[in-house]
Amino acid sequence: MPHPKIYYDSDADISVLDDKRIVFLGYGNQGSAQAQNVRDTGLSNILIANRGDRYAEQAREDGFEVTQDYADAAKEADVLFLLVPDQVQPHIFNSELVQHLKPNVTVVVASGYNVFYKSLNFGEGMDVVMVAPRMIGVSVRSRYVSGQGFPCFISVEQDGTGSAHQICLALARAIGATKAGAITSSAREETAMDLFAEQGLWPKIIACFREAFSVLKEAGCSDEALCYEMWMSKEPAEIFEKAADEGFFKQLKHHSTVSQYGQLKGGLEQPSEPLRSEFKEVLYNRVLNGAFFKEFTAIEKRFELEGNENPLNALYAEYEKSELGVAETGVRERLSELL
Repeated sequence: MPHPKIYYDSDADISVLDDKRIVFLGYGNQGSAQAQNVRDTGLSNILIANRGDRYAEQAREDGFEVTQDYADAAKEADVLFLLVPDQVQPHIFNSELVQHLKPNVTVVVASGYNVFYKSLNFGEGMDVVMVAPRMIGVSVRSRYVSGQGFPCFISVEQDGTGSAHQICLALARAIGATKAGAITSSAREETAMDLFAEQGLWPKIIACFREAFSVLKEAGCSDEALCYEMWMSKEPAEIFEKAADEGFFKQLKHHSTVSQYGQLKGGLEQPSEPLRSEFKEVLYNRVLNGAFFKEFTAIEKRFELEGNENPLNALYAEYEKSELGVAETGVRERLSELL
């Protein structure tokens, strides 16, 4: 498989955005960071479209022009950053925006989710590009300010004008992504990796911690010792940080010889086929075939409810009453002055 193309500042012509009205739909985690970065790059013709809440007030405090009228914002947009949560994008875009957008508008998504699952009704003449930072908004902003840049995936999903690639690169540069290198990807690839991590990789890690906690507690280890040994010391976070800086395996050299030997040998001895089989089931029969998308879409309105009628609240309640959850709550209460 060929290596993806990586683009830097010198590859992007920011001047293609000079006369464009740039609208950000949403001023949350990513919206606030990206809008400020774009402005600090020198593009000031920016409008924030956000419902009347604390995010809209923050946008005003940050010096932006703000509107709650999505239709008017859509009419003005030459570039529309679609930065509201994935689950509300289709309703807002298809019901309130698309009929008011210019035929040649550039729509920018920061996630491939709704593009891959074809839930947004784009006009044929529109450009649709993905500019997807691989960091939370706070880091997107702080690393722009520090001049470091940040990793980012980019792609052209629809080239209605013939200029989508050029505009995509300019937008990536405007938010600061080409400083560190913007990596060519696709909505399919971004969605596959993102949802696979959320439904395959991280659930396994949660389950491993849960069962390891239980086994060690059975063996006589205290809750305090287990919580600190397994995560509250922040050692796992430091390990992953070293992995990012130095290499996934090379970071092990910071550990003791006993630790290195145990982890390397144990990793090779773990049976791979059962894990691969489960991972493939998640990837092909939940993510890529749209099964998860259908499941989530069917319940998405319930995420606005209160109490355990909200699926997330119900799930958190299950975890809180687990052996690990109960133990950690007690540890944090007993050690509150140290935390």
